[in-house]
Amino acid sequence: MPDAEDLQLRDLLSDLAVRAGAMALGYARASMRTWTKGHSSPVTEADIAIDTFLKTELRAARPGFGWLSEETADDPARLDRREVFIVDPIDGTRAFAGGLPDWTISVAVVRDGRPVAAALAEPEAGRVFTAARGHGAYLGSRRLAAGTREGLMGARVAGPKPMLDKAQRGGAILLPKVHSLALRFAKVAAGEIDAAFAGGQSHDWDLAAADLLVQEAGASLTGFDGAVPVYNRPVPVHFPLVCAGSPLYDIVRRGS
Repeated sequence: MPDAEDLQLRDLLSDLAVRAGAMALGYARASMRTWTKGHSSPVTEADIAIDTFLKTELRAARPGFGWLSEETADDPARLDRREVFIVDPIDGTRAFAGGLPDWTISVAVVRDGRPVAAALAEPEAGRVFTAARGHGAYLGSRRLAAGTREGLMGARVAGPKPMLDKAQRGGAILLPKVHSLALRFAKVAAGEIDAAFAGGQSHDWDLAAADLLVQEAGASLTGFDGAVPVYNRPVPVHFPLVCAGSPLYDIVRRGS
């Protein structure tokens, strides 16, 4: 497909992510039903309403695309589609339900296993991150460039505490937990965090949008073996991940 298509997809995702964020804020300001699924994972009526909204709008815009979302029963038919929408209606539901600000709306298009268009809305902050493959990553109208820190001393790092111990011994500054994993990595793209980590068991919907933001901002998001995440596989679960700009990326990947 021509690059113009990826730009159109980016703009479509951005518009819908912002609209979905406004919906979520409406729920957050009102009394909201909350329950648990699986192993005590929280879900709210906002998650379901936003998932339905995004599914309706995105499928109408690109009916030939597959669909993968945290809040929709998985349809293996997606595996036969070259292009797939990958959506987390609310990434960081625990924070959202608890009245904390660090949750996001994450939407991406994956083509042949890698993201080509993305939007990540951070509604409480009034921010939206966007990216299209080969066209850069943006926070609003500002083009993003990841940091270029050369060592751990003074580096701002975030992630599961067991993964941060060596970075802390190297002089890194440990930041408070960012509940939305997508936002944690997007902050690396924006230069607000120098390095970020994720434990195992993250899913496509946690990562796809942020992955493109990081890539287009000049940083790296990989496993500790250097392998990039591949999306739209039968089991959409990922290995532990490290994210940073160069040259810090090589330091934290080798040293963690």
